Amino acid sequence: MPTTTFHRVGTGAHPVLVLHGWFGDAHAFEPIEPWLSGEAFSYLFMDCRGYGGMRGVPGDYTIDEIANDALTLADTLGIATFSLVGHSMGGMAIERIAVLAPDRVRALVAVAPVPCGGIAYDSPARQVLEAAAGSVSIRRGIIDRSTGGRLPAAWLDWKAQYSMAHASPEAFAAYFPAWADTDFSMEIIGRHPVKVLIGEHDPVFNAALMDRTYLHRYRQATLEVLENAGHYPMNETPLALVAAIERFLVKFAEA
Repeated sequence: MPTTTFHRVGTGAHPVLVLHGWFGDAHAFEPIEPWLSGEAFSYLFMDCRGYGGMRGVPGDYTIDEIANDALTLADTLGIATFSLVGHSMGGMAIERIAVLAPDRVRALVAVAPVPCGGIAYDSPARQVLEAAAGSVSIRRGIIDRSTGGRLPAAWLDWKAQYSMAHASPEAFAAYFPAWADTDFSMEIIGRHPVKVLIGEHDPVFNAALMDRTYLHRYRQATLEVLENAGHYPMNETPLALVAAIERFLVKFAEA
């Protein structure tokens, strides 16, 4: 595979692989980066194929491919065990890593995650999501709905434009069925500690969905609802997100 692009925040002894969502890239978490505990953790923010520094890299654009690229990155960096943070589509990818390499994973933090096999969109909704690959206005509408229709217009414009600029249309289009239709729930081991973080204004990736997926499948899963956030808590409530992530991950400092 080509060399995966990533950047590191922190030099701590606890490695954390961070995977972005459908509308992001490795820099989607920038608002939280200054406030992460770099002495305790080493956060590795990775681009999925077709995004950011990997925008021009061809691939199959599947959840398995994201997971295997992340494991290869860990191998390249000599990281034996690690924790995982995944946002939205990345939330499903970190679940897949835990299936493929269970003994290497310390803990998982799923942020507004897409649970495998958890979404059943009707035909009109699928058509909108499929059309988003070629339309900045459709992307903007999706972002607006997923954050409760309550955020500034200028931010919605920026987020939609950022997505268009930092993901190839081919990859973006292919990742929709990857996250919407992939189901490996019967393979989940369920022994890993999991913290699920959702925004109170997220209309789809809500407590009811998490209760029947993550909380049902993982014996050590807990749910926390972030107030005043929707689907993008790294933008909406960055300090609260950092605090929630690190309160959980500090328990797993030793492999």
